[in-house]
Amino acid sequence: MKKRHMKNKDSINHNEENLTPEESNDRRAFLTKLSIGLGGFGAFVVALPILGALFAPLIQKVNHVWRPLGKVRDFAIGETTLVHFENAESLKWSGLTAKTGAWLRRIDAANFEAFALNCAHLGCPVSWVPDSELFLCPCHGGVYYRDGSVASGPPPQALSKYPVRVNQGVVEIKTEPIPISTFIAKAN
Repeated sequence: MKKRHMKNKDSINHNEENLTPEESNDRRAFLTKLSIGLGGFGAFVVALPILGALFAPLIQKVNHVWRPLGKVRDFAIGETTLVHFENAESLKWSGLTAKTGAWLRRIDAANFEAFALNCAHLGCPVSWVPDSELFLCPCHGGVYYRDGSVASGPPPQALSKYPVRVNQGVVEIKTEPIPISTFIAKAN
């Protein structure tokens, strides 16, 4: 067993002895360049999707679309109603996640205001309590007044508002990506 090992070791040494110093350095330089090149290619393949995710919001246009909510006569003056519409960022295969909602209030005969369904703290859905005229967030106890301003709790800002218009007797809301902010985003 030891003799066989010695023969293999001798044959390795014999092969290395046949290489000139220039050939040995050329081979070493080639393998070094190959390793660096393959490592760089692998790093590029891994970094490409990450860079795409970071820079996509700077390149992509935000989709704003006017969505119909119903006829003006369907909403009573002074009442706040939950309305549903298709999300601005929905895709063909989104299914139920393509639907979102907002709280719509008819102020008077011609004016409406719409509040985001999601809390400005971490995006939990808020509910409207008609008796106290407050929006409540069940996740962390956020409370908003009827105008959407913060009454108490952790929300850093008021509920986001959607633009609303009346077009030929139909109330429409201008959709945009779901407006959510966090304490970190507010600090910047």
